[in-house]
Amino acid sequence: MEESKKNLSFTMPEMACNAHLHIIDPRFPNNGKAEAQKGTVEEYRKIAAGLHLDRAVFVQAKPFGCDNACLLGAIQEFGPERSVGIAVVHSTISDPELQDLHERGVRGLRFSVWNPQNAVVSFEECLPLAQRTADLGWNMQLHMSAAQLVERLPVIRELPGKVVIDHMGRLDPALGTEDPAYAALLELVERGNVWVKLSGPYLNTTQGYPWSDASATAKKLVQDISERLLWGTDYPHVTEKVKPSETFLTEMLADWIPTDALRRKILVENPEEVYGFAPAPSV
Repeated sequence: MEESKKNLSFTMPEMACNAHLHIIDPRFPNNGKAEAQKGTVEEYRKIAAGLHLDRAVFVQAKPFGCDNACLLGAIQEFGPERSVGIAVVHSTISDPELQDLHERGVRGLRFSVWNPQNAVVSFEECLPLAQRTADLGWNMQLHMSAAQLVERLPVIRELPGKVVIDHMGRLDPALGTEDPAYAALLELVERGNVWVKLSGPYLNTTQGYPWSDASATAKKLVQDISERLLWGTDYPHVTEKVKPSETFLTEMLADWIPTDALRRKILVENPEEVYGFAPAPSV
């Protein structure tokens, strides 16, 4: 069902970016799980139009492994001027192949190592690939637990170029920003090349819907590091048996990010800096 802007209590800024979502189109070769996790560009386009989410960052989904064909197709279908991709590759990829991905709209690489048992690539490949893609302006997008973040801190500090931390750093949801890893997160952000995604409240809760504990973490992040935050809905919510409403997830912005100026910073200006979108018209 198409989501409607009239359901929002705030005005979405022009050229707002949903900086974390997946396109899972079973028409592309996959591991057999894409049909159950399906979320197509056609379906998402209706949601984005209704919520006035003009820009998108498509993140490679696990059913496709290191075959980025679905990701590249999504960029082309949604519009190369309005979307970019975060790919998954092995360090054996050639430099011409990396350049080709760049020319087709890829602006970063993801390392989802939260669950080592289903990780497509290892974190050990991150630094070599970061060094090879730094001149392209790419970001290294890290999905890991707070404990893994602390463990890998020495390597993360070495990463050249931009770094994006997924899903609010996956802090221990029982502790929120009292998790000792929060200090490490702030230290990384202070380095000037690290951003954090406000996304996945259902991944950061012990309370369940409507994820009040995750909202408290999000609001503290906005208070402390709004200049280094991004936001995304995590469509199509592959971890959730009951899919949350895109409208509800978007409406949470009114609570998390309390002013128009901050929403423009996090939804428009920060994505332009991280992903290279053309500057939106000034307000």
